Amino acid sequence: MRVPAAETARPLVAGAPGDPVSQQAAPRVRPGLVMLPFLAMAVVAAVDVLAGPRVGFLPLLSLGPALAAVSLRPLQTVLVGGLAITLSVLLAAYDERLGSHQWLIILAAIAGVTVTGVIASAGRRKRERELASVRAVAEAAQQVLLRPVPASAGQVTFAVRYMSAAATARIGGDLYEVVVTPQNVRIIVADVQGKGLAAVRTASVVLGAFREAAYDAGDLGDIAARIELSLERQEPEEEFVTAVLAQVSPGGGIEILNCGHPPPLLVSGGSAVLAEPPETGVPLGLSRLAVSSRKPGLFPLGEGDQVLFYTDGISEARDKSGTFFPIEQQASHLEGLDPEAALERICGAVIQHVGHELQDDAALLLLTHRHRKSRS
Repeated sequence: MRVPAAETARPLVAGAPGDPVSQQAAPRVRPGLVMLPFLAMAVVAAVDVLAGPRVGFLPLLSLGPALAAVSLRPLQTVLVGGLAITLSVLLAAYDERLGSHQWLIILAAIAGVTVTGVIASAGRRKRERELASVRAVAEAAQQVLLRPVPASAGQVTFAVRYMSAAATARIGGDLYEVVVTPQNVRIIVADVQGKGLAAVRTASVVLGAFREAAYDAGDLGDIAARIELSLERQEPEEEFVTAVLAQVSPGGGIEILNCGHPPPLLVSGGSAVLAEPPETGVPLGLSRLAVSSRKPGLFPLGEGDQVLFYTDGISEARDKSGTFFPIEQQASHLEGLDPEAALERICGAVIQHVGHELQDDAALLLLTHRHRKSRS
């Protein structure tokens, strides 16, 4: 039986002209930056007129094309340079310096700055387009890796959000998956140490092993062991994976096995508590360093209870003072909210706490428990 897929907030990936990622090749420029070259030239012209013909501020008109190169396109930079030259002619006539040796030097300086600005603007635009393309490819790889999760399965519903770091074009290693089998529902939320293609390869190994083992493994410990085995068979990348494995039991509880990952939060009765099993094992990929076996914990779930899984891109997001995002406090206010609205609130609170876009990828998965209604 097919189950509906939950909506995700992963970045859209370009495929056709006009779609969101295609438009990244032409980044939006803030209106203030667009007006800055004109404002600078207007101030220079006003000061020159007010100071009188004896004081020359004409060389400062080169600020116009210099500032234009920072935010405007090459053709626009040429137009700003042309405006600067026109102003220099008018002001030189006012200062009675038109045709003088000094004015010709100023004119050459403005023209030189304009040409340099055009070259710089063209190079900046090329780098912006290349970065947008790299980001689009990275996001496409992320979407191929992370398929939509079921919106509901039995007594639980799911909502998921993936927040991609906008500061760089590096591909992150955050991952999640929900596998629904005839016997149970199994979940993984994990984070690969490192970035780039090596992290993506490791993430694909973890997801492939989990998706395969989730159907026939006896328990969560067996799934973790099979993921470990798959990681050992890969070329050593010196990367490990923190992960939380979970299984929804038919009796209305959730079994959680933690492999060095931030513990999920159990939201019930207006409070959020860490769902920590009796023993947290070492991350996956470090089996040789394990000093004890990983032990799962069983947590009861009542009507409307929620379990919030997340990666360290959320829990370790810091504000300017270095304070971590208060994930437990924020999660305690999720009870009773629609799952999608709940995750939107968390995402908005994280951005507000940090004060800018995230520097690290982050994944959120919210499980909501509900009792099946009896048929009349």
